[in-house]
Amino acid sequence: MEIVRRIRSGNIRAAARLLRDIDDRIPSAHDALRELYPYTGKAHVVGITGSPGVGKSTLVDGLTVRFRKDGLTVGILAIDPTSPFTGGAILGDRIRMQRHFPDDGVFIRSLATRGQFGGLTRSTNDMISVLDAMGKDVILVETVGVGQDEVEIVNSAHTTVLVTVPGLGDDVQALKSGILEIGNILVVNKADREGAEKTASQLRGLVDMRKIGGNGDGWNPVIVKTDAHRGMGMEELYSAICGHRDFLLRSGREEWNEMARQRAKRQLMEALREEAVKAILNRMEDRGKPLDALLDEVVERRTDPYSLASEIVSEKLCNGR
Repeated sequence: MEIVRRIRSGNIRAAARLLRDIDDRIPSAHDALRELYPYTGKAHVVGITGSPGVGKSTLVDGLTVRFRKDGLTVGILAIDPTSPFTGGAILGDRIRMQRHFPDDGVFIRSLATRGQFGGLTRSTNDMISVLDAMGKDVILVETVGVGQDEVEIVNSAHTTVLVTVPGLGDDVQALKSGILEIGNILVVNKADREGAEKTASQLRGLVDMRKIGGNGDGWNPVIVKTDAHRGMGMEELYSAICGHRDFLLRSGREEWNEMARQRAKRQLMEALREEAVKAILNRMEDRGKPLDALLDEVVERRTDPYSLASEIVSEKLCNGR
């Protein structure tokens, strides 16, 4: 397939086209993904997550500069809220990290969540595969920033960076019951603000008390204070990310492979879900039960979504028995 050959050679236009087709769920994109898959598994995937306004985009920008300094190529997937009017990303990559656009070693793509929970879009893992097969050394995935629903990033990234800022107060304590556990590296950004050391101290206390982070892989979470706008702490953050990657590789690749297994599971489940829904909808159409007609029954209260869902997946409706 020509588009696969071009992507493997690092062609930016071909990669952009396939990523667009993946996001739009164009059927031909699946054929390209099948051919690209054997060439994946080499990139280091880093998830950048945290609440809105903590400076994730600025951190991604600074990390990109640092990775490029070492000659590493970088792919960036920036996941944005969905526009209620167009269905696209509200914040596009045109206003993100503009200084990297002339650099062929950096590829940036903004994605819309399109209603997906967990801080990721349903296309994220497929897009990671494309950038991986394209030859990117590091793939940075910046989540949308939706609070504790962002735990899904742990199923896509080798290293998860959780970003917070001073002044969250009790919110830091609330984090411990949710997304705090997924952080391999905990960042206190905007560290020039009052309370930065207090926030870092709170995080250290939570780490000591609960041994959070690392998903039980034996890694002790690293806490880094940064001021991304000024470049403060970026070297420490870069070192922590590289340190976590080295830790995974020193573990005999066992943890690395387990993360790959979890991402493969997610991709398989998403593919199964999509194929199953497609098959059921086609069967419903063939049996004279188009979706619109069923929706009318729900709207008119002649049935409810729960009973209808059970009926749809029943042998009677799916197999016409």
